[in-house]
Amino acid sequence: MPYLLKTEPSVYSMSDLERDKETIWDGVTNPAAVKFLRGMKPGEKLVIYHTGDERSAVGTATVVSVDATDAKLPLVRIKAGKPVKSPKTLTDIKAHKLFADSPLVSQGRLSVVPLTGEQYAWLVE
Repeated sequence: MPYLLKTEPSVYSMSDLERDKETIWDGVTNPAAVKFLRGMKPGEKLVIYHTGDERSAVGTATVVSVDATDAKLPLVRIKAGKPVKSPKTLTDIKAHKLFADSPLVSQGRLSVVPLTGEQYAWLVE
């Protein structure tokens, strides 16, 4: 299952991930978001989404490993993918019927959001 990971670009951006090549995705405290992190599997596709002033899907990544030994703080290592050719803004996302029932739209503060294959494909096209 693909996921969307939200980040404030002034804290950690897609450019930072590209520079670092890999990172542990941390700082997630919402119980629903933590549950999604725990459920991730190596090889799953990710979309990196910048919050704040940008509010757009800006790049891709892949899950490398998941250590869910500590259920409240799972350690998810991700590997940088590529920037998307055409970033999709939150306005674009809200206007698309694919996202009508998505937690991305209905639960705006959720920092880890599951995506359907179709949603992932549209975000990264």
